[in-house]
Parts: sequence; structure tokens; C-alpha cells
Amino acid sequence: MIYDISPPLTPATPVWPGDSRFTHEWSCKLATGDSVNLSTLTTTPHIGAHADPPLHSEEGRSGIGELPLAPFLGRCRVIEVSAPDLIKPRHLEGRDLTGEVRVLFKTGSVRGRGTFPPRFTAIAEDTITLLAGLGVQLVGIDTPSVDPFISKTLDVHHALNRHGMVNLEGLDLDRVPPGEYELIALPLRFMGLDASPVRAILRTLH
Repeated sequence: MIYDISPPLTPATPVWPGDSRFTHEWSCKLATGDSVNLSTLTTTPHIGAHADPPLHSEEGRSGIGELPLAPFLGRCRVIEVSAPDLIKPRHLEGRDLTGEVRVLFKTGSVRGRGTFPPRFTAIAEDTITLLAGLGVQLVGIDTPSVDPFISKTLDVHHALNRHGMVNLEGLDLDRVPPGEYELIALPLRFMGLDASPVRAILRTLH
């Protein structure tokens, strides 16, 4: 079974306040006598389900097109966490994450995807340190950011960079039961860019 965990992208898709919205216009149209339908898109790369490279938060670091693809493809674990503000190490107590390379957090803190959420669950910096120590290479979440909305220092993004981990943000995990899956969420090869949308899916293992 395949779960599509990428929200649809349309001009109504909410983006981070102040960021570039998704716009679309036709350059050529069959209906007006052109030989093809051809369109132009304008959007932030941080739209819907997307990945951030180190360049997003640190000058002179790797852009999204330079990242290795291996972390974005393979076995992963979806973990359901109920945390009002931050996912802290105590929220992972009693869960055996030994051997997990990819972890996706299902918080359920984004209700309805027609407007940007005024509040959502993020991840605590020491949780990233814990996951890095367990060998986790990718961390995903069903909210707009791994850092809190009000953060200006982006401590979690920096922690991911420090440990050589990658992230996925903006996932739609509403219909996905917790458990083990195969993740496929490849970013586009935008050289020198600060992010890329991904078409993220989960496949059941059995």
C-alpha cells in the first residue's frame, strides 16, 4: 500500500508568512491555438512537503542539489507524539529506536491545510542530539518547521547540520498509522538552492 504524504500544491497552499506564494500562469495553451500547453510557476521552494539543506540556515554550506540522496530513501519509522509545543526526549521514552535511520513525527498539530497554522509542534534541540546518537540520519515532521514558529536562531536546523542529518517538513501524515514503512522523498536537483519540494510517499513493508 502507498501513502502519499505530500500535500497538494496550488495557489491556495499556505506558505510561511512573508514567503513567496505559489502562482501559475499559462505561457501557451492548446485552447488558443498553440501546439502545446506550457506554464510558468513561481513559488518558494519551502512549500508543502520539502527538504532543507544546510544552506537554508548557514552561509556557505551545501545547497539542496548537493545533498546525498540515500537518507531520503529507505526504511523509516512513523512515531505519533502528542506534545503541545516541543517534542522532547521524554516523549520518546519507552520507544526502541535502535537501528532506525529515518524517523517521521506525526504530531497532528496542523488541522486543516488551507491556512498557515498560528501554532504547531516543533522539535527540541536535545531530541535531535538524542536521535543523532542513535544513528538517525533523517527527521521528518507534519508541521511547517522543525523549529518553533517564533524561533530566530533556528537551533534545531543548526543541530541537524551539526550532526550531518537531513530533514523533511510539511508532511501530511494524517492518514498514516504509526509503524514501519519505506520512505521515498527525493528532492529535486536544484543546485545552490535553499530547499526543494519533495513528492514524499510511504510504502508498507508487507
